[in-house]
Amino acid sequence: MNSRRKFVKTAALIGAGISVLPSMAFSTGPKDNQKLKLAFIGVGLRGTNHLTNALKRKDVEITAICDVDPKRIEIAIEHIKKAGGKKPKTFGSNDYDYRNLLELKDVDAVIISTPWLWHTKMAVDAMKAGKYTGVEVSASNTLEECWDLVNTHESTGSHLMILENVNYRRDVMAVLNMVKQHVFGELLHFRCGYQHDLRHVKFNNGVQPYGGGVEFGDKGISEAKWRTQHSLLRNADVYPTHGLGPVATMADINRGNRFVSLTSHATKGVGLHKYIVEKGGENHPNAKLKWKQGDIITTTIETANGETIIVTHDVNSPRPYSLGFRVQGAQGLTEFDYHTNRIHVEGITKGHGWEGMDTWLKKYDHPLWKKYGEYASGSGHGGMDFFVLNAFVESAKQNIAPPLDAYDAAAWSAVTPLSEVSIENNGEPQDFPDFTRGQWVKRKPYNWMKDTY
Repeated sequence: MNSRRKFVKTAALIGAGISVLPSMAFSTGPKDNQKLKLAFIGVGLRGTNHLTNALKRKDVEITAICDVDPKRIEIAIEHIKKAGGKKPKTFGSNDYDYRNLLELKDVDAVIISTPWLWHTKMAVDAMKAGKYTGVEVSASNTLEECWDLVNTHESTGSHLMILENVNYRRDVMAVLNMVKQHVFGELLHFRCGYQHDLRHVKFNNGVQPYGGGVEFGDKGISEAKWRTQHSLLRNADVYPTHGLGPVATMADINRGNRFVSLTSHATKGVGLHKYIVEKGGENHPNAKLKWKQGDIITTTIETANGETIIVTHDVNSPRPYSLGFRVQGAQGLTEFDYHTNRIHVEGITKGHGWEGMDTWLKKYDHPLWKKYGEYASGSGHGGMDFFVLNAFVESAKQNIAPPLDAYDAAAWSAVTPLSEVSIENNGEPQDFPDFTRGQWVKRKPYNWMKDTY
């Protein structure tokens, strides 16, 4: 413990310099030709996905895992055993046993895939322990937590990466390439969101051992144990980053641009009650609950450079999956997703109509996908899970600032508490904190066009 206190004290002295030069860091990663010693905190469905992808790499060694569910520990060990890896140290005797994992010297980096309320406190503890830290989305629930991530990164020098996999989706990266090559001209407007029917996830994750499959909390399974409670207690966009992360990257947020303010509105919330009645009956105890979260939440963000972004959260009603991307500039626009791919560029596409995106996506296919697309195909979520883990591992090996850093984690996650206050006050505008403390003015955009990570 004395060495840890000495590390934190020493790191605090250089924190101010790190905030200006974020590629610097006090802690050190693995030496050349050494494997990255990686630990996992949380090995549920998402954590296990990261684990299985990490096990395919020759430059990673899994040294420790932590989960309060012993069944998930057993599953993780079995995956490691099948991959030919050594049995890792295991933790999970109580909610805070992960802190004992963080004391291990044979852990260089950690990936946190736990319920939302644990993300920030675990990430803060990991950075204080000198570990290169990856945290699943969203990273924070409150503005205080957003600042905790930034302040801890700056005071310790430990890096944080928000593991937003949609930033690495093939069509998203192709459109990012188009943005960087000014296909759409000067940027004006974006639309995005998270539109995904999650009713079966919020109630027993599709399994129906209780009352028609409408239980959650203590009686729930998987995400139903914790995710559903947020809909009961919060009227906010609680999951903004799948849509907002890619758009923020295109708009150079925190790197020459920043979010300035937002306004949010919510519809009434009837979808979850309707689902409970249909699956469990009008007399089911959960049919008496009053759900606070509106079924559709719409947030409009203004940026310092004059763009607007509309973000939609829609997870409690029947609908096909969609992130609803639109990227619009002075020269043209595209609307793209799994079900819609169309583009109009003045002077190039015919007349005033839309044109299909297939040839455009091929022409502007990102160098990363050209290089690793075939290898990534089996990694999950259409291949993007390979790329987000690859970016984390390669950054951790060099101990440099990741592509999606602590400032991104804070700014994107801040939409949740800010939207909550705006909705509560009839759409009143809310100002975004400047998590970079003015450094966004001179921070350079990340070079997304390189073919490494």
